[in-house]
Amino acid sequence: MKILLPIDGSSVALDAVRFAIRLTQDGLDTSVVLANVQEPASLYELVVAHDPQVIEQVSAAAGAHTLQAAESLLKAANISYECEVASGDPAHTLVDILENYGCDLVVMGASGMSPLRSALLGSVSNEVLHAAGVPVMIVKGAEDGSAEIAE
Repeated sequence: MKILLPIDGSSVALDAVRFAIRLTQDGLDTSVVLANVQEPASLYELVVAHDPQVIEQVSAAAGAHTLQAAESLLKAANISYECEVASGDPAHTLVDILENYGCDLVVMGASGMSPLRSALLGSVSNEVLHAAGVPVMIVKGAEDGSAEIAE
């Protein structure tokens, strides 16, 4: 089973990685795609940088840096993985990544924001949940900082 693990640098994203590791340790044959989506450059950044290639390089480096903690966890657990750093709208880009890599499952973290705030702002995990053509498991960040699996 190929699992997409979106990583945004948050502790709950790493909790999702730990959960995927537990699935593997419990006997599920898995491979993993770690994904980080960087926001596109703003007009200000484009004007100041003068070179779009510099912005792309900085964005790619930031994404690779964000994936390092998750990579360390997977290496320690001896789980094979691939990495993808992309730019764009996070939810839509994650759905594109899961389709491009042929993922069977998404395991992702979600911050424990209130229902009202989530409804007003929207959330990447909620958008992926509704747009993905595969099952999505959400590891929810609890208010006390621990993580739990949302049902």
